[in-house]
Amino acid sequence: MNKYIKIIVAVLAASALQAFAQEFPGKPVRAIITFTPGSSTDIVGRVVTQKLSEYWGHPVLVENRGGAGGSIAAGLVARAAPDGYTLLIDSSAHAVTPAMYAKLPYDTLKDFSDIAPLAGQPNVMVVAPDSPIKSVGDMIAAAKAKPGAINFGHAGVGSGTHLNTEKFKLATGIDFLQIPYKGTQEVLTDLLGGRVEYYFAPISAALSGVRNGKLRPLAVSTAKRSSALPDVPTVAESGVPGFEFTLWFGIWGPAGIPAAVVDKINKDVNRALAEPGVREQLARLGNDTMSMTPAEFSQFVRREVEDYGKIVKAAGIKPQ
Repeated sequence: MNKYIKIIVAVLAASALQAFAQEFPGKPVRAIITFTPGSSTDIVGRVVTQKLSEYWGHPVLVENRGGAGGSIAAGLVARAAPDGYTLLIDSSAHAVTPAMYAKLPYDTLKDFSDIAPLAGQPNVMVVAPDSPIKSVGDMIAAAKAKPGAINFGHAGVGSGTHLNTEKFKLATGIDFLQIPYKGTQEVLTDLLGGRVEYYFAPISAALSGVRNGKLRPLAVSTAKRSSALPDVPTVAESGVPGFEFTLWFGIWGPAGIPAAVVDKINKDVNRALAEPGVREQLARLGNDTMSMTPAEFSQFVRREVEDYGKIVKAAGIKPQ
């Protein structure tokens, strides 16, 4: 008899979870973005959450919590109730922080539900329009002439722009100063103000400045040129053979979210990314959409954690 009772209880529990997933969400959902307003993570995240709000009939309330390479926001989500009503929108920085920080308030691979990737894009190396530097070759020559004299800004320790800069430094062997900020907009403000000379800016955040002449692009970080900036060469084409770096974005929740809810969010995210309007909007900002199941995304995140760990180690960066 006990055996049959257990079966009945299991069936009832499964039915209850399925019903919960079908009804999800029954109230507003909170989405915490790891970087500041105007950053690439913010821009991509808001495009997708706006569409999810339409699907769900409840608003997705976006909240920016920048700082510490995204780990402040991630820590908040890791401690949230595992019901799907608190989500994290982060960049590939999520896979970087385990190597960058000695003591995180969470375990990246155990304390989150990997839900879905959103998109990937290149970073674009930019300078102020009045800079005498016209190419990556010019910049490398200037750095070699005065080691440690030039400077790069980045959007915080452990951010994708930071690791892109570190990888570039390793690939070229040049020496320069790195200046951390809380987000992209702060870096761009100081670049235009002459306080920072170079920045590997996420293309979605830099495009408007490039198009209106406020920023001069030198190269994109991906293996292929961006359709959004077809006349801008890649870093590899600019004298650094084999160089490649892609900034990607995704959605996570706290560990323990019912699988049926994770699957529903994943399917709705993929549905949003498949809509022509969303794809076109993201493409105009230099993004290529990504589509994976939760299991595929989980495997992808684990590979990225391993790969970024190797970059951090090779760069000689000591965990903070």
